Amino acid sequence: MFMNFRRIHKCQCVQLLTACMVLCVVMVSWEELDHHVVSHMKSYTYRYLVNSYDFLNSSFNITSNRHRKDGSTNGLVTYPYLINHPGKCAWRDGKSGDDVLLLLFVKSSPENFERRQAIRDTWGNESFVFSELGATVRMVFALGVDAKLRSRVQRALLQEDQTYGDLIQQDFLDTFHNLTAKLITQFHWVHEYCPQARFLMSADDDIFVHMPNLVKYLRQLLSNKSGVKDFWVGHVHRGAPPVRRKESKYHVPYDLYPWPSYPDYTAGAGYVVSGDVASKIYQATQVLNSSIYIDDVFMGICAKAMGVSPQEHVYFSGEGKAPYHPCIYDHMITSHGHATDVRSLWQAATDPAVYGKSRGFMGNLYCTAVRAMMLCRPYYQNSYSCMAAFT
Repeated sequence: MFMNFRRIHKCQCVQLLTACMVLCVVMVSWEELDHHVVSHMKSYTYRYLVNSYDFLNSSFNITSNRHRKDGSTNGLVTYPYLINHPGKCAWRDGKSGDDVLLLLFVKSSPENFERRQAIRDTWGNESFVFSELGATVRMVFALGVDAKLRSRVQRALLQEDQTYGDLIQQDFLDTFHNLTAKLITQFHWVHEYCPQARFLMSADDDIFVHMPNLVKYLRQLLSNKSGVKDFWVGHVHRGAPPVRRKESKYHVPYDLYPWPSYPDYTAGAGYVVSGDVASKIYQATQVLNSSIYIDDVFMGICAKAMGVSPQEHVYFSGEGKAPYHPCIYDHMITSHGHATDVRSLWQAATDPAVYGKSRGFMGNLYCTAVRAMMLCRPYYQNSYSCMAAFT
């Protein structure tokens, strides 16, 4: 019944030291904790409980007095074309421009010639898609201007375009903070020169697109008698919070976007919209300012303002690279992070033998097990979700 006060004091000291250590850890790592936990709790609460983005039309109206990082106002700015191909979607290959199933708009940087060439030789090859898949696809690369080596790089671009005729370049600096300008170029060009395209795909120059699977998917959509309207598909980010860490390139200050959650948007690496959505986004860029320099988010803002919501497709990659395996190739649409291996992946993924792996009951069972083992690992959480294993 006697109490050991020495033991009590010892326990209290241990508890105090533990509390101090925990407090120190929290203080040291507060910024990371705030970004990964607190900000996400706030954003998800706003997204799923409040879910009101009525402020977009008033706060992002083009008459707003907000300012961009470069000091300019964020009213509608149009840049002159340095390289353009207005007739890209016109009559060709024995078909009129009205037959364009898909317009590929690939965002590239002036110096990335090797990436562009790899895409031309593989998934962006218009002749292959027409001859092997029977679909009319048009592809262009969207570029800005190289700030450091403008004259030398510009001469190389003009020579490249003379050979391939697929560059679209406007007179703005090709930087991360001008990605929104490149997105606006995309939708304005489509509106002006290729409004008849059934679908538009926006893609980075380091992604892989499994064109046979994509064409098959789009044709299945068009076979629906009700038509394809308000269609926007990709890897969806829901309730994503603004990044407040100043050292991050995705940093967005409170005065630019004070709300806790972005509208839903798809990863900018690769997504597809129907022709009517492309037209709606064009209209939105006419009335909303482009102060948000993260193009994915600006796309989400424009779509929300026009009443369009993104749809999730489990085989559109996010920021991650998909696993290399025939059971994945049979379903994949996009995979991100292929700056150097596009040719080898194209050869492997489009090999006719791939489609035999998952045929039949045993083949399907085998591939389901393989996909589950691969995609349910945390390493691939930014490519395809675990759900993709069972679709």
